[in-house]
Amino acid sequence: MTVFGAPFDHEQAIARAHALFAVMESHLDQRQYLVEERLTLADIAGYSYIAHAPEGGVSLSPYPAIRGWLARIEAEPGFVGMATSPVLA
Repeated sequence: MTVFGAPFDHEQAIARAHALFAVMESHLDQRQYLVEERLTLADIAGYSYIAHAPEGGVSLSPYPAIRGWLARIEAEPGFVGMATSPVLA
């Protein structure tokens, strides 16, 4: 919505993201990765959306376990991060 101007309710999307992040935070507070105790496709699939949530106005500061999970993925050998959206850079 922020980057492409999609016609959705931005406040509702932020609220849904925080609801999802609350569940993920609780889950990741007990484990290192989403499915197993190693990196899986589930982590890779979710990473880009969650790592770039702040670009859409969703702060990750209330979620230390999610931030730790992101850091573990970023520490993987061969990790290549995504650039910040040019619209927001």
